[in-house]
Amino acid sequence: MTIWNAVLLGLVQGVTEFLPVSSSGHLSILNNLFSMTSLEDGHLFFDVLLHLGTLFSICIVYWEDIRQMFFEVLGFINLGPMAGQRQERYPAARLFFMICVATLPLFLILPVNDLLETLYGNNFFIGIALVLTGCMLYVSDRMTPGRKTGGSMTVLDALIIGLCQCVATVPGLSRSGTTITAGLATGLRRDFAVKFAFLMSIPAVLGANILSLVDAVQSGIDWSCVPAYLVGTAVAMVAGIASISLLKSIASKGRFGGFAYYCWVVGVLSIILSIIF
Repeated sequence: MTIWNAVLLGLVQGVTEFLPVSSSGHLSILNNLFSMTSLEDGHLFFDVLLHLGTLFSICIVYWEDIRQMFFEVLGFINLGPMAGQRQERYPAARLFFMICVATLPLFLILPVNDLLETLYGNNFFIGIALVLTGCMLYVSDRMTPGRKTGGSMTVLDALIIGLCQCVATVPGLSRSGTTITAGLATGLRRDFAVKFAFLMSIPAVLGANILSLVDAVQSGIDWSCVPAYLVGTAVAMVAGIASISLLKSIASKGRFGGFAYYCWVVGVLSIILSIIF
């Protein structure tokens, strides 16, 4: 693992994790074509760090929302500075509850997690999934914007979005694109659909990192590569912050069409290269 490989992979992770083009698909294609990392050589730990870097990105951009949820939940259970104000509404606490509901379907993935892992080495399958992601984004551009926010979305809305997040664990399907599209389909306001998609990814990414960390430690860590790992993680975090800001701006205008065409091109190329090689 060289510094430049780490920088490139960190950049790819940071950009594609939040833009609706599938980070897992892009990283897998790079790994499969160029063998830039090898899980057998102890680089699974680097994959964990890359996702940790993008997790920091979400926390930085949405820090105020996270802080409000934390204090409102404490206040709601009569432990925090908002204690004694139970008669008032707790919009951030309600948002936290909806995120918890949307996270529950992820437990359905555990029995088939090993099967999903085998798909990461199949560029043909990833290419098809990227084409499907493009179709989904194309359709989302043409959806009529809803009006629901955290105060009006329902438990059913959260469950539907959570189930779609489960489906998006398939490599090549964009998690952000899938959950944002699901949010729009349930009637969420476009800007809130983006916020909810990113906030609900925090427990998902954190949980996946904890599970992956166990595997990483068991497979071994190449300590000589740690400096490169840290550089890649920092790049992923900075690129992630920029990507979230960009997507928020794009979503406010409802223009995902460009990402749809990009996914179609990359997907078709991945299919062609898998056949050739």
